[in-house]
Amino acid sequence: MIVADTSALLALMDGGNPHRAVLRSALRADPDGWVVPWAVLPELDYMVAKRLGQATVTAFRADLAEGRFPIEWGGAHDLQRALKLDRTYRDLSLGLVDGIVMAVAERLEARAILTLDLRDFGAVTLKGEPEIWPRDLPAGSDPEPTRPVWPG
Repeated sequence: MIVADTSALLALMDGGNPHRAVLRSALRADPDGWVVPWAVLPELDYMVAKRLGQATVTAFRADLAEGRFPIEWGGAHDLQRALKLDRTYRDLSLGLVDGIVMAVAERLEARAILTLDLRDFGAVTLKGEPEIWPRDLPAGSDPEPTRPVWPG
């Protein structure tokens, strides 16, 4: 399982982002093995509108409505774990979204967290020690896609 964070999803939507190709390859290598924690959605909606414009946010919202994002809705246990992580790493000021992403990754025993936020995700020790992608991907890795995955 791969858990996707806001920064990675935003990069995937941005055709000019230098990380886009490696992030797409990582998701295409296992198109059914990734999820988006629910807490990412409002933050991502705001960032897409602010940085990428109305056409992209409209397409993003349509993709959400069509179920093109595998959403992990979680529960109270994710929130409790997120708050504990925020207290434990109070100097980082993780906040709710990063904490939820981390809690979901732990609960699902994720292989990796897809994120460009190394300040927070790179500093926290999580149960199961998921990799941070693309940081922990082997140099030059470009797994062959098995079938198309969003975003196209």
